[in-house]
Amino acid sequence: MTTAHGSTPTTALEPTVRNAFRSPRMLRTEVLGGLVVALALIPEAISFSIIAGVDPRVGLFAAFTMAVSISFLGGRPAMISAATGAVALVIAPVVRDHGLDYLLATVILGGLIQVLLGVLGVARLMRFIPRSVMVGFVNALAILIFLAQVPHLVDVPWAVYPMVAVGIAVIVGMPRLTRVIPSPLVAIVALTGFVLATGLGLPNVGDEGELPDSLPSLLLPNVPFTMETLRIIAPFALAMALVGLLESLLTAKLVDDITDTHSDKTREAWGQGAANVITGFFGGMGGCAMIGQTMINVKASGARTRISTFLAGTFLLILVVGFGDVVALIPMAALVAVMVMVSVGTFDWHSIQPATLRRMPKSETFVMASTVAVVVATHNLAIGVVVGVLVAMVLFARRVAHLTNTHRELVENPDGTVTALYTVTGELFFASSNDLYTQFDYADDPEQVVIDLSQSHVWDASTVASLDAITTKYARKGKSVEIVGLNSASAERHGRLSGSLPSH
Repeated sequence: MTTAHGSTPTTALEPTVRNAFRSPRMLRTEVLGGLVVALALIPEAISFSIIAGVDPRVGLFAAFTMAVSISFLGGRPAMISAATGAVALVIAPVVRDHGLDYLLATVILGGLIQVLLGVLGVARLMRFIPRSVMVGFVNALAILIFLAQVPHLVDVPWAVYPMVAVGIAVIVGMPRLTRVIPSPLVAIVALTGFVLATGLGLPNVGDEGELPDSLPSLLLPNVPFTMETLRIIAPFALAMALVGLLESLLTAKLVDDITDTHSDKTREAWGQGAANVITGFFGGMGGCAMIGQTMINVKASGARTRISTFLAGTFLLILVVGFGDVVALIPMAALVAVMVMVSVGTFDWHSIQPATLRRMPKSETFVMASTVAVVVATHNLAIGVVVGVLVAMVLFARRVAHLTNTHRELVENPDGTVTALYTVTGELFFASSNDLYTQFDYADDPEQVVIDLSQSHVWDASTVASLDAITTKYARKGKSVEIVGLNSASAERHGRLSGSLPSH
């Protein structure tokens, strides 16, 4: 096919590893994206090490092994995994009370649990997370990313503030001129060059902690292989596994939406576990997907393949081991500017616009606000998401319960007798069926009562117990009850449970 000018239009290549090596432009995007992420990972990995109470090399080695491992094993291309604050908070008590070797054993066991959960298909549970919780997750994440930068803006030389402002201006303005080089990388290089040229004494990466000067090596945690050790590490390993999987799967879903592509959530789940096992054996503190770094890679840099994830880990190791003295000179102001813009870009501003809030059901807004509030208060994304899902479930059950109605009418039979016909509409489950018992006129109804459930569905044992209680109360008054209209699933459940449930 040719255009009016006789030229053949170019077709956009699918973002795969193979196509990236065929396209210099795509490969450049992946390489530069990985470099920017590596630079941003260094201070974060160091700060997460401090949170966990371990040496900075433990966090940096985790960032390297997690990123490189997940680039091969993960199910979501271009997503960045490394040491994270959520995992650091979970495992910090292990280091404090038992030491580094127990931490490494916890990471390995946590990884094995993640592999098991992945194989069992836990990723399929993601469909039960409502959109309002996802929006709350994203907004809370943006707030946490911004709050993490605040310590770098307090009690610092005055020159930090204009430096951050210039960095933000470069990141915002550069794409309008050219997208050949990621604007965050330009900001980092430009501000570092300016500080070195002028000799400004600003806080830099080196102030965050000592960078390692050797490669990570394979090791076996020096812990006794006893049930006592398992008793110590198992609760923390399970918590780490659940927190890591939740954050990773939510991040994968977010990247799916941004890139309009699908990912293999089951592979991502067991891939995270395998990456944590590898990280534990190489002396790393474990981790999971990093939303901030992933947004730098996917949104700011435009990377789409596993190459950028692999290079992020590789560049990080090269930078801290081979060029540690140079990396240490990068001003924190440059990295703060990058992360502030990541925070701004991550936040779903549409969700808080007055027009959106007016249209959105109040329950949806409350779920989003609850998720945000709990995450910001606890600094734990997993807790916030769990609370958000629970709030959404309660509000949904309450809303559905109010949609159940009971209509009574008296029907005259051919033989002159009268039957009370109750037509029940709506979904019958624990929240709605508990009130069903009170909707009948036990005293004034005739001797024959028919309950029509053709417009209802029996979902649980609570409903069967309520129906049993209704028929029992009528029987005490010498009246008979016939339940009709049950669909096949409701009839099967009612037949199996009716008469076998204790009355209360």
